[in-house]
Amino acid sequence: MSRFAFFDLDGTLVDRQSALSDALTSLCRSRVLCPDAERWLRAELADRATVNNFARLRDAFGLEASAADLWQEYVDLMSAAVTCRPEVLEGLVRLRAAAWTIGIITNGAGDIQRAKLAGTGLASLADGVAVSGDLEIRKPDLRLFELAAFRCGVSLADGGWMIGDNPAGDIGGGHQAGLRTIWLRGRPWPDGLPAAHHVVDDVTDAITILLNETE
Repeated sequence: MSRFAFFDLDGTLVDRQSALSDALTSLCRSRVLCPDAERWLRAELADRATVNNFARLRDAFGLEASAADLWQEYVDLMSAAVTCRPEVLEGLVRLRAAAWTIGIITNGAGDIQRAKLAGTGLASLADGVAVSGDLEIRKPDLRLFELAAFRCGVSLADGGWMIGDNPAGDIGGGHQAGLRTIWLRGRPWPDGLPAAHHVVDDVTDAITILLNETE
């Protein structure tokens, strides 16, 4: 069985929520947004962000800045705020040293997700990356897993792993792709969704499981 593993990004390899809070605080100060605009923006961007969020913000609160400029500032602030813990980076280095192929499959806009990967150092540790914005589809769509496999030079038919925090997107999608799965507990588990093969509290625990795998 092939040694490859796909990882989710936000909520798995990096803490998006902490970075989001910091980035939006900086953005709202920079643009001198009123409290209502800040509350609106935090609610809108809680789960995902696109340039369209900033177009609606601009219209709703009469901002002079263009949506493109607001989005770019947000991208820059997020890429600066997001960090990957040293022990996670070290774990991925150990996987690569053990001849594992590493892919990252993430929902989100291509520019911001790649900025996060570059800023955290994760880009240099991944053999391939698939971002939902590349195809305008989102996990659990099988095509995103197929794209990741293609970019990593592996075949889903060979079997592998999917690690993530989203039950439907990561674990359900991984199952559909024929992969074994490791779930980072936290979100409610939907009724009727098949269980993950392993459940852990931290991505470093998932990496340990992979490193202990025997062929």
